[in-house]
Amino acid sequence: MGVTVFMLPYSLTTGGVAGVASIIYYATGIEVQVTYVVINIILLIIAIKELGIRFCIKTIYAVFFMTFVLWLFQRIIEVPDPVHAGKTMLPHFIGDESFMACVLGAILCGSGVALCFENNGSTGGTDIIAAIVNKHKNMSLGSVIMACDVVIISSCYFIFHDWFRVIYGFVMLFICSTTIDYWMRRRHQSVQFMIFSRNADAIADAIVSTHHGVTVLNGEGWFTHTDRKVIISVIRRREQAMIQRMVKQIDPYAFVSMTDASGVWGEGFDQMKVSDGTSKNFLSKKKKEERRKRKNTVLVCVTNNTTKIDTAQQALGDCYDIRSLLQVGCDTRKEFYSVVLGQEPRKRVAFIKKFFGFDAFYMAKDGTVTLVQGNYDQAEYDITEHTNLENLKTYLEGKKK
Repeated sequence: MGVTVFMLPYSLTTGGVAGVASIIYYATGIEVQVTYVVINIILLIIAIKELGIRFCIKTIYAVFFMTFVLWLFQRIIEVPDPVHAGKTMLPHFIGDESFMACVLGAILCGSGVALCFENNGSTGGTDIIAAIVNKHKNMSLGSVIMACDVVIISSCYFIFHDWFRVIYGFVMLFICSTTIDYWMRRRHQSVQFMIFSRNADAIADAIVSTHHGVTVLNGEGWFTHTDRKVIISVIRRREQAMIQRMVKQIDPYAFVSMTDASGVWGEGFDQMKVSDGTSKNFLSKKKKEERRKRKNTVLVCVTNNTTKIDTAQQALGDCYDIRSLLQVGCDTRKEFYSVVLGQEPRKRVAFIKKFFGFDAFYMAKDGTVTLVQGNYDQAEYDITEHTNLENLKTYLEGKKK
C-alpha cells in the first residue's frame, strides 16, 4: 500500500530495490514489480553463492510475494487514464498533497518492513548487498544500506531534475527508518514494577503464578518505623495491565511505582550481544582459559562434591563447563533450595532447570546419570537416563552433530 497507493501515483522515490524499480517505472513505464523481481533474482543468485541457501529461503518467499502484491494492488486501484484512451493510471487519493503522501507512504512502508523483521524475514534488495559487503569488508550493515539508499534517492534527480523530489525521498527514508525503530522498540519494551504492600507475599505469589520473576527486598517504612517488603518485577509492557489488576485485587491500598526499562537482558528477555572489550593478544593464559570455558556448554552437576565434579569434568572433556550447585547460586543450606537434595534424580535435575535455567545432570552411586535439557520455561523437560558418564558424553556429542 505504501508503494502503490502513495509513492507511485505521486512520483516519489525511496531507498532499496523498490526505489530503483520506481525510478525505472517513472523513466520507462516498466511496472515496478517486473524490475523488482528481476533485480532481486540477480541479487539472490549472488547471495546463494556468497551466503548460502539458508540465508535466502525466507528472502526468496518475501521477494516473490512482494512482487505479486505490487501487481495486485496496482490492478485494484488503477483507473482509466482520461488523457490517453485505453490506458490506465494510478489515482491521487489525497489530491495534490505530495508531502502528505510522502509521510503516509513512509509510515506504511516502515510498518511493513518492521512486521517482516519481527518474524525474522528479509525483503531482499539492499539487505543482500549489505550482507555480502559485510562478509568481505569491515562495514556495518546499516552503513552499507544507508550508502545504497543515498545513491538511489539522489539518482531520481536525473529523471525529474527536481531537487524537491530528492528531498521528499530523504524525508521518506527518515520516516520509514524511524517507523521501523518505533515498532521494533515497542515489541521489546519492558517495564519495572516496584510494589510496596502489607500483603507482599500474596502479590509475589500471584506474579510468580504468571511465570514472571519476582525479587522481594526487606525495607522499613521510615514514618512508622515498621517493616515493609518491596516487590520488584520486570515484565513486558503488553502485560502491565494484568499485573496492575492483580495488585489492585489483592491490595487496593498498595503503593506501586512503574518505570520504563529501556534495556532488559536475561532469561525470558533479550540476550546480551556485546564483547568484553578485551583484545585477545593481551589476555593472560588464565584469562584465555576462562574465556574458552565460558564459551563451552555449561552443565550443572547436581552436587557440591568436588570429587564428583572433577570426575565428570575429566570424563566429559574440555568442551563442557561442569559447575556445582553453589556455582549457579543454588545454596542447599537454605530451606527453599535444600529440598532438591531430598528428591529422586528426575525431580532434582528438573528443579535446577526450572529455577536456574541450566541443563543439569545427576550421578547416582551406581554410576547411572540422569540428564535434563531444553528450554527452562516449557511445561515438560527432556529428561534422559544414561548408564555412565561415557554413555552421556556419546549422547551429548550425537545431539551436537
